[in-house]
Amino acid sequence: MDIAIRFSDLTLGYDRHPAVHHLDGEVESGALLAVCGPNGAGKSTLLKGIAGTLAPLAGSIALPRLKSHDIAYLPQAADIDKNFPINVFDVVAMGLWKRCGLFGGISRSETAKIRAAIAAVGLDGFEARAVATLSGGQLQRMLFARLLVQDAAVILLDEPFTAIDSKTVADLISVVSAWHEEHRTVLAVLHDLDLVREYFPQTLLLAREEIAKGKTDAVLTSENLLKARSMIEAFDRQAQACARAA
Repeated sequence: MDIAIRFSDLTLGYDRHPAVHHLDGEVESGALLAVCGPNGAGKSTLLKGIAGTLAPLAGSIALPRLKSHDIAYLPQAADIDKNFPINVFDVVAMGLWKRCGLFGGISRSETAKIRAAIAAVGLDGFEARAVATLSGGQLQRMLFARLLVQDAAVILLDEPFTAIDSKTVADLISVVSAWHEEHRTVLAVLHDLDLVREYFPQTLLLAREEIAKGKTDAVLTSENLLKARSMIEAFDRQAQACARAA
């Protein structure tokens, strides 16, 4: 069994206060894994840790045989500046920067790859459109096109289907399913449990610590969901600060 991600007594947090703590376990290469839990469960924090934008307070995240350019990360839509003066083509082209450098030229083959990614998400003809003019669904399609261009082995999606229309959700789910068929490792933070049950074979249920992980039907039981909600409601937000690893 190939392992894409390994957590060892992992604690992540902010200002030395834990948001996710004492997490152990592994994510297999090629897994299609939903990360679920109540608000405040640490789901987005976990993805930031895997992406390398948030350092562990304790423990570790190991990515065997992977390098930084092997990970593609899509943050929540609220973290995207729609008013930055840039067009769709240029945003999608940014998916190449880890491979060719921020100021590297784009070859003819790479230009074709960018245009193919834009077409694959249903935005053919939008290349010159300013990002500020896009609807929520069009913005998310563009960001998925950027992920396609990155061609990463591990893909992290933070609430990728929030506040977009059902047609866009269906189209982007098809992209995610294609990644799974290509044996890429996909982790997605999701709130729609019906969507999770239909399309995601594995689930990690968090409530600042692991409640359950495994096959989705076995994880998303009423007992586990109640336990997760109860743990979040009982969490002490003034908990003692977590010491950093030596």
